[in-house]
Amino acid sequence: MDKQQDFVLRTIEERGVKFVRLWFTDVVGTLKSVAVAPAEVEGAFAEGVGIDGSAIEGLTRAYEADVLAHPDPSTFQILPWRGEVDPTARMFCDINTPDGQPAVSDPRNVLKRTLAKAAERGFTFYTHPEIEFYLLKDSDWANGGAQPIDTAGYFDNVPGGTAHDFRRRSVRMLEDIGISVEFSHHEAGPGQNEIDLRYADALTTADNIMTFRTVIKEVAMEQGVYATFMPKPFAQHPGSGMHTHMSLFEGDNNAFYEAGAKHQLSKVGRQFIAGLLHFAPEITAITNQYVNSYKRLWGGGEAPAFANWGHNNRSALVRVPVYKPGKGQSARIEYRAIDSAANPYLAYSVLLAAGLKGIEEGMDLPAEAEENAWELTDTERKALGYKPLPSSLNNAITLMEESELVAETLGSKVFDYVLRNKRQEWADYRNQVTNFELRSNLETL
Repeated sequence: MDKQQDFVLRTIEERGVKFVRLWFTDVVGTLKSVAVAPAEVEGAFAEGVGIDGSAIEGLTRAYEADVLAHPDPSTFQILPWRGEVDPTARMFCDINTPDGQPAVSDPRNVLKRTLAKAAERGFTFYTHPEIEFYLLKDSDWANGGAQPIDTAGYFDNVPGGTAHDFRRRSVRMLEDIGISVEFSHHEAGPGQNEIDLRYADALTTADNIMTFRTVIKEVAMEQGVYATFMPKPFAQHPGSGMHTHMSLFEGDNNAFYEAGAKHQLSKVGRQFIAGLLHFAPEITAITNQYVNSYKRLWGGGEAPAFANWGHNNRSALVRVPVYKPGKGQSARIEYRAIDSAANPYLAYSVLLAAGLKGIEEGMDLPAEAEENAWELTDTERKALGYKPLPSSLNNAITLMEESELVAETLGSKVFDYVLRNKRQEWADYRNQVTNFELRSNLETL
């Protein structure tokens, strides 16, 4: 037994933990959980816990149902919202086949495979997400509900406001569970908030995002409100993105930093951005996986809809933040299309794969975007070479279907399942008769 496993077992005993939840996700990024008694944890480390994979979205087919959930002891944390009566802990799991091989359909394994490819080139991939979400009075949208909890705006300070208490409680709970928070504030939309997690390696970040969503939902229920990560819940208000800052390190050195270069951005950094821009249209079905995601991307505001880059240009898909003198290690780029509902394991996999391909093929970075892309005409954008991102989920699926990069990164089983799942979502969406159609047509046609 390794030291981490021994630490977990000792902590369970010392803290009187009554339940240990084993967490993993399905292919679309829904968190799954199975609880085991403390006495079963040592066996889970040694042999895994058997689960029926065929009952979980995209995990296995019916005739290959049995898989094993192997807890990762490095992810062990006590869940602070479970209280002291029945202390409960959690660990993320890797999903393996009965013969001990990583399950090719496990999203966490997809990211681990992609990170391993980066490591073969000497790179460690770090990410830092800015996660936006809405707080609502309730979720009863069918009966005129889904009202924001306040009417505040960007960075507004609302004395005695619900969001203040909510963010304070959420940040403390995240810190208690070992997730460091860098910033928190009210966002532009009424009831919209943002909490930024401190940078970490991409696998840790993905695990943290899954935990973050659970914490936010738990605190919301505790305070009698409702939290949603839906990309665009209100037509008239901004959508919720998950802008992610990214960097590659070679050992202790930031591979994106070059002193004296334009924007202090190295050749590796420029090639990484070039890869992101080149592959952006075909990876968007992963970074923006829902029908509703495209209401955000094409809803204006600061959401990017074109594959371009800029220095501190918030209409660009990829932004190079302002360089802070003497802080070369913090050199990074920001990808702005990804939304808060993405499966972080798959999204970070395709983003990293696209950037690595740009480095591998020595792609040239196009000219920097200095204008607000939304203020240009279609002719002007075309002349500047701004490729549009997909305008709908159907468009995104079509582009992804032809993508060798996405197919190779996800693996054939995950790739095929995502396509089937998203085609069904689009078909279901097309079959709906919306309130917009009824308002516009029922009495006039």
